[in-house]
Amino acid sequence: MEAELPGLGRGEVLIKTKASLVSPGTELKGPVSRGGKQAGGWQGLRQMRLNPQEDLEPKPFGYACAGVVAAVGAEVKALRAGDCVAAIGAGYALHADYSVVPQNLVVPLPEGASFEEGAYGMLLATAMQAVRRGEPGLGEYVAVAGLGIVGLLTARCYQLAGCHVIGWDTLPFRLEVARELGLDDTALVTEEDEVEKTLRFTGGRGLDIGVLALGGDAAKPAYALEKCMKISGDGHPMGTMVVVGGAEFPFTRSLSNLDVRRSSRTGPGYHDKAWERGRDYDPVFVRWDTRSNLELSLRLVAEGKIAVEKLTTHRVAFERVEEETDGITRHPHAILGMVFEY
Repeated sequence: MEAELPGLGRGEVLIKTKASLVSPGTELKGPVSRGGKQAGGWQGLRQMRLNPQEDLEPKPFGYACAGVVAAVGAEVKALRAGDCVAAIGAGYALHADYSVVPQNLVVPLPEGASFEEGAYGMLLATAMQAVRRGEPGLGEYVAVAGLGIVGLLTARCYQLAGCHVIGWDTLPFRLEVARELGLDDTALVTEEDEVEKTLRFTGGRGLDIGVLALGGDAAKPAYALEKCMKISGDGHPMGTMVVVGGAEFPFTRSLSNLDVRRSSRTGPGYHDKAWERGRDYDPVFVRWDTRSNLELSLRLVAEGKIAVEKLTTHRVAFERVEEETDGITRHPHAILGMVFEY
């Protein structure tokens, strides 16, 4: 698809893209079945390829890229042409040769960070915010159910916050990546008793935090996490359950004293158009906003503390996206991070 280059407005930055990352959980949605269900991720894209909907109009998509600043609009404060940057934002940081992005959604790449690593910025900041929502303490026990890109990054960020982390998934491939990333333990849900293994992992103490990092019907993993939580003397599960993204499950009486917290964005500021274009919140009251979460995430990558390159399973030349992804998506369960190179 070709389109005119958008105009450069006040507080906006024009970026020549060098790399962009596909976020499968959000960007890729398959057709809705007769039962009302919709496959997401790479499986959803595979279904779309097998059953194309001819009436769908092409449209720009993407929300995570990195590249070089080509020009800046009026009132842009800290960026200039030639800067290497990471950019985020739905409708802004597109899979395209050029993107126009509000300045507070653009940060300089730290020294030593590559464009590919910068393209992980959106999902890194999402993971960072999921940790802040959980309010972890040093030495606490955490389980992350769903080890896609966001789940893996969230698990690693909880480790960096001083927690012991076990990851759950149904795909052995993802558990291999989790171990390479450095997670403390893993559970293959289809073959292992994740509840028994997790309680053993905590030394019988139970979880302090459970994270649901998946979409759709999450009743089964949510119930399993509930059974792994700390239990008070009067029989109530205690602790925090963080829901990242679009997971849904019944909110029942059995949850009793659990804190259930949603965390679906990158931090304060995202989707506030005035903030995105340069109006800042008082840092005394808002220490961690979307931009500072993004800056910290990329610093941790540059320092070698989050090895995002281990998540990249496919690199695709942007001019050959159609041909190359057609073959790759025939094996959707073997895909994790797909980076488009420009």
